[in-house]
Amino acid sequence: MRTAASRHIAADLALSRAAGAPLIDGNAVRVLRDGAENYPAWLDAIAGAERFIHFDSYILHDDRTGRLFADALAARARAGVRVRVLYDWVGAVRATSRAYWYRLREAGVEVRGFNRPVAWRPLAWLSRDHRKMLAVDGRVAYVSGLCVGDDWVGTADMPPWRDTGVEILGPAVADIHAAFAEIWDTTGAPLPPDEQPACATLPRRGSVALRVIGSTPATAAMLRLDVLVAGLARERLWITDAYFVGVPGYVQALTAAAADGVDVRLLVPGATDLPLVRSFTRAGYRGLLEGGVRVFEWNGSMVHAKSAVADGLWGRVGSTNLNLQSWMGNWELDVAIEDAGVATDLERMFERDLEQCTEVVLDTRRRIQPVPPQAAGGGPASPAPGAPGRGWRRRRGRRGSSGKAAAGALRLGNTVGAALTARRSLGTAEAPTLVTGGTVLLGIAALAVWWPALLAYPAAGLALWLGLSLLGAAWRARAGRT
Repeated sequence: MRTAASRHIAADLALSRAAGAPLIDGNAVRVLRDGAENYPAWLDAIAGAERFIHFDSYILHDDRTGRLFADALAARARAGVRVRVLYDWVGAVRATSRAYWYRLREAGVEVRGFNRPVAWRPLAWLSRDHRKMLAVDGRVAYVSGLCVGDDWVGTADMPPWRDTGVEILGPAVADIHAAFAEIWDTTGAPLPPDEQPACATLPRRGSVALRVIGSTPATAAMLRLDVLVAGLARERLWITDAYFVGVPGYVQALTAAAADGVDVRLLVPGATDLPLVRSFTRAGYRGLLEGGVRVFEWNGSMVHAKSAVADGLWGRVGSTNLNLQSWMGNWELDVAIEDAGVATDLERMFERDLEQCTEVVLDTRRRIQPVPPQAAGGGPASPAPGAPGRGWRRRRGRRGSSGKAAAGALRLGNTVGAALTARRSLGTAEAPTLVTGGTVLLGIAALAVWWPALLAYPAAGLALWLGLSLLGAAWRARAGRT
């Protein structure tokens, strides 16, 4: 008969193998809510830097908040601190001006853009640097879902976005520097050795154990971990995600946990900066609700957090959204924390968020609809959700993370494929998706009948481009180039 200790060892090994990251003890972790808590901590860390700063952000907006960070980074560079900033090229296309980067470089900051599109790699742009991290001097690090911009502090006409981050002190800071070094090295000359501290050289700062998970394209480390945690949860699993487009395997893991008595809850945006992705999120509600998962929509401007907490013992915070683009296509960075104190903080934060949510349920005719939270009931072991009678919000938010439309396209393909192959039953929430898919296909058919050249010439051009790209890749491979 297996003992509790043997079960713990088995779970620890499974989590380490799934995440591809070891458990690092001896850390202090502080959970930070929204820009109001994250940004001041980041700026304090930058101001206190003495040797080097590593800053990786999908988007740095050229707005009031973005310029505040630019001034802080430039000041430390002028003081002799080595400051390195990495941003994503797609994320910065509309958000950041060339003058913004010029001011940083002029001050001595080394700035690199990740994965600029090139003609001979036509599909490489699909993999993005979606990480959000700051690490300073091997002393302190931050991992979060926040980019840099006014969206996270609010404006006169929009409340701040809801988001979550963590501050880390201790040996795990070395792994966060290492994650930065890994992606920095893909963009040019590698980091010097003296900017890559080792875990063994950093002092213990607390008793928190955690894993630093630096996901890279096609590795699916976070997908494996998320599915595993759903399988290990025994009492509750509470999830917040900004761009949820669940794949069948993950949805099955959630519903299997719910069927086994686990209190599974999913909190997603009501209003969003990407309405197309929201429609695909809602298309998946029926399967979740019928499987026993409780779904809540945020009534604020936008919930952009990517976090989870299980059984009051395990928590995750970072940049990975629960969709295939994040799981398989992007460079992401998350921390998985095994500590009752941190998990309690995350649970309290989730309970507080439920006060500004509307629960989505199936009515007596099994139609999906929002209900006042007190009508749905919270259950004896769980908080009562709040914000009665707010309904589904359809206000469009401002621009934040982009690139999630690819996940929406995958959801469209899944729904259309299910309709054509009859491999599963479809719900009423998926009808708009089928209308969209059918309309697009009819439009393509009409173009093919009346204007065949309109389709033939672009198809020929695309085939020519891809063919030349493959030949070029073959030539570079034979020449020993990358």
